[in-house]
Amino acid sequence: MTHTLRRLLDLPGVADLEAKALMKPGYADPSRRDEFPEVAEVLAAVFGLTAEQAEEAARPDDWDGIERLSPADQADTFEAEGWDVRDARRKPLRMLAVLCEPLALAMRGVAGMLPDAPFVPEPAEEKSDWGAGMAAEAARFRKR
Repeated sequence: MTHTLRRLLDLPGVADLEAKALMKPGYADPSRRDEFPEVAEVLAAVFGLTAEQAEEAARPDDWDGIERLSPADQADTFEAEGWDVRDARRKPLRMLAVLCEPLALAMRGVAGMLPDAPFVPEPAEEKSDWGAGMAAEAARFRKR
């Protein structure tokens, strides 16, 4: 059974932050979050808590410490819980170090909240046969 993952990049403002982190890597550095107030604004708007509030939130006794895992392990853990936190090339998002803790707290119901908007998966990609004609033409060419 396959299920559609909810994409972190689809949440409001996250794709913009990811693009900014590509151009200016400091956006993705949790130790520099004071330099980029728009990160706190997006976190507050999307999850209802900032990175600072997420750090200070009380953890349940069975908390797994996802925020201390490597980005690849974080991505695998989130995927197991129904979230895609990777980019188009299947690499963990640059902003994952900043977004990880608020997302984990919100999705597990410990602190903050998830966006109210219902999740609508992307439509399945339609398969096109535009290359079929080219393949047939190439086969005819090789026979000549």
